[in-house]
Amino acid sequence: MNIIEPGFEIITPIDRETVYRHIELCGRVCYKSEGNIDEGSAERLIKSMLARGHESPIEHFQISVRIVTDRGVSHEWVRHRIASYSQESTRYCNYSKDKFGAEITFIKPARLECGTAEYDAWAAAMANAERSYFELINLGVAPETARSVLPNSLKTEFICTMNLREWRHFFALRTAPAAHPDMRAVACPLKARFAELLPVFFGE
Repeated sequence: MNIIEPGFEIITPIDRETVYRHIELCGRVCYKSEGNIDEGSAERLIKSMLARGHESPIEHFQISVRIVTDRGVSHEWVRHRIASYSQESTRYCNYSKDKFGAEITFIKPARLECGTAEYDAWAAAMANAERSYFELINLGVAPETARSVLPNSLKTEFICTMNLREWRHFFALRTAPAAHPDMRAVACPLKARFAELLPVFFGE
């Protein structure tokens, strides 16, 4: 059994100036103001559009991110439908194989501290789930059926691609204090990274 923390990797190459210029060009078509493009004009225009709620031009750039989280969080994440997803399949992944280390990986819940009775109870449940899964596999049961004993804490990976407008919407919902703590454990540091890369969109 392997227990890890959630994580992410931004897989779209991002050059800030290129993104800003791209969005500026898309936005200026609306006003036929392409002649106003000059040094620093992209950021000024984007800030002006966002302040006025004119966000449709920022749909013209997409970012893809590899997410490592648990199945419970992934079920919430994929409810954001203005997006594309490619997710690790428990139907076809046989976790008894060497490429998975012949073990099952689980994501530690954000609110459980190692060394506490609560954490130990959770870890015991994960060990039982792993044991049951491998027992079924050893009995010849296909992974697509054996997966039925696996819990929401099962680690999953998926690629999520959203345009800039939808990423802003996602972060507004999923970094809020009311969001699930395991969702926030991924969404908050991801938003902080987006803010470093593209502050005009995500730095507020």
